[in-house]
Formats: sequence, C-alpha cells, structure tokens
Amino acid sequence: MALPKADIELGPGDLLPRLKDQGYDAERVARRRAWVERKTGATLEHIGQSSFDPELTRGNIENPIGVAQVPMGIAGPVLVHGRYASGLFYVPMATSEGALIRSYERGMVALTRAGGVDVSIQNDENQIVPTFFFNSVHEAEAFREWLPAQQDAIRAAAESTTRHGKLTGVHWYQLGRQVLVNFGFSTGDAQGMNMLVKGADAACRWICEQYPGARYFVFSGMSSEKRPSGFLLTRGKGKRVTAGALLPHDILRMYLHCTAEQLFAVWHSTVLGHLHANAIGYNAHCANGLTAIFIATGQDVANVVNAACAITYFELQPEGLFVSTTLPALSVATVGGGTALPTAREALSILGCAGSGHARKFAEIIAAAVLGGEISMGAAITTGEFVQAHERYGRNRPEDRNGEGRA
Repeated sequence: MALPKADIELGPGDLLPRLKDQGYDAERVARRRAWVERKTGATLEHIGQSSFDPELTRGNIENPIGVAQVPMGIAGPVLVHGRYASGLFYVPMATSEGALIRSYERGMVALTRAGGVDVSIQNDENQIVPTFFFNSVHEAEAFREWLPAQQDAIRAAAESTTRHGKLTGVHWYQLGRQVLVNFGFSTGDAQGMNMLVKGADAACRWICEQYPGARYFVFSGMSSEKRPSGFLLTRGKGKRVTAGALLPHDILRMYLHCTAEQLFAVWHSTVLGHLHANAIGYNAHCANGLTAIFIATGQDVANVVNAACAITYFELQPEGLFVSTTLPALSVATVGGGTALPTAREALSILGCAGSGHARKFAEIIAAAVLGGEISMGAAITTGEFVQAHERYGRNRPEDRNGEGRA
C-alpha cells in the first residue's frame, strides 16, 4: 500500500536567505544561524562558538552557520623509521568514540618498545578515468590504437592547467563501444582531486579536437573516488604505504597481554571471515584511526572509504610476530582544502607536517599509527578485553554525571 505524501509546498520564507557572496563574515553567518533557529526552534549556542574568523572557511563550505566541535585527543608515541618520517611522533585524533584513542595508544607504544615501525611508500599517484564513446566496437578500437602516440601532447594539455600536478601515466581499456582512459597524476602535497579533474578535462578536450567524433564524460567510476573497489588494491589511489614491525615475545606479553600464537590465531580466523563476506581488503579497523586523524587534520574525510581498503598481515617468527599494514589508496594532504583551517593546521604542526613538503611524511606517520590500532584490537579480541575496554572507556552515561550511578 502506498504511503500518503505530505502536502507541502515551498514558499519564499522556506528558502535560506540570500546573502551577498554567500555571507562569510561573522555578522552574516550569525544572521543565517538566527534564521535557522527561528525556522526550526533549535538553539544553536555551541554551533555559533567558533574560535576563528568564519571568513577563513571561504572555499571550504557554503551557507555557513558555525562550526562542529569534535573532541580531539593525542595518541603515542609511535617510533617511525621512514624515508620521510623519522623519530617519535604524537598523533592527534578527533573522535567521539570512547576507547578508540586508548587502543591506538597501546598499539603505538608496543610498536615503539619493539624498536619502531619500518615504513615504505611505493607509489604516489592519484587517478581519474574519463570514458570516451564511439558508434561501434571498431571505432573504439581505432581510437585505442591512436592513443599511444599522443601521450606527450596529452600530458602537455593536462599540465597546462596546473603548476603542481604532473601527468605520470595513461592507460586505456576498451569495453564495447567505450574506451576508459586512466590518467594518473602526481599532485604534490595536495589531495588534488579538483586539480586532476581540471587537468583531465583539458586533456579530454584536446583529444576531442584532434579526434573528430569522440565524445566523453570526465568520470566513469572506475577510479573508485570515495568508494571501495578492487581497483584500489591493485592500481591504487593516492599514496601506497606499507608499515611493518617485529613484535618480540616479551613485548607481546607485557603490552598486549597475549602470545604471538594467540594473536596470529585471531588474524588467521578473521581472514576466513573476510573471505566469507567477500570483503575488499583485510584489516581490523583501519577506518577508525584514519577517520579520527582525517578529522583532526582537515582531510577530505570521505576519502576514508578509499584509504580503509587496506591489508593487514601477521606472520609467526621465531623471535615473535611480524605485523604489517598496507594502505594502497591513502589520499592525504598537508596543503589546500581543510588543512589550512586553524585547528587542522595546529594538529598537523604537532606532527611537523603543516604546509608544503610534508605529505609523504604525513602518510608514513599515518601508516605507522594505523598499524598500532590493528595490533591493539587483535590483542583485545584475543584476551577477551574488547568488551571490558569499551565498558571502561567507551560508555557515555549522562546519569553518572548526575550522581545516579551506573545502569
């Protein structure tokens, strides 16, 4: 049975007030917030409490009414041995999930006590895949055969739109009458999606000028922007980073309260669960740490969907347990986007990663921190401490604050 539809018509008073130039100054943000309060009956006292000039959010948001305040904590130290990051780091994490930071901290300290985490970046290339349309399979085939000789000109067209983006590779795949053209870009210290879309669009326009009859859409979906896929595991998107360490037997007992064999058994059994679920990648909870770090440091948080397609691997050794996590699609930035906002910049400065020249260092620190979360969660499952830890750190009971005790 069809449900009745609400009989609602929008009138002029139901639309957000039109303020010149979106209204980023404090007075116009306050006017918009007051309008929302009148329309909804809500009180927006805390949303209106920003510690920085709302003009700074121009280019980051539309229709601003204030800020969302997320609790921020610190986890660490984690000792990192990378090409770009070297030394002890304390990692800012913004979250409202109790027990999360305590868990990551435990894993980071265990890794540090074990001698630190070796980190390696194997690739640094963001992807976009436009698709070209033709009238027949043979026309698409002819276009595919034409492309290889045009790569220098395609590169010049793409790079004409940006000072920082570099076209690093072009691959193509024919599907019926369509040809998907995969552009790989180096984007420096920016996440760079807007940069590479602009560059790819310029390259596609040049292609259509040179190849009459070609038509295109700039997005095909193949590059898996903000969605999980097997493409991310093989081709990657952003930085491909591996973090690994050997946990000796005494460190496992002292800090994680388990043996190498016990922790390996959890890993082995949950691999089977992931296979049964047809999961993309294998990991304990990479998304937890990635999200908290992304929020704290002004990243594009939706890219957690890409970055969390990770593979965690444990291997028994005579000396203990070798543990590793590979993030094949880590899209992070230290310039541009939300990284320039004051709290994000302060959080990046804790890591020594604010500004240009630090994106790869930042990626290496993230990979090491995420590995800490992987071993800590595995250990909590092994020892049966998982529920107890959330009971202790992760329960927000308002009645406790009123002196009424626990439920």
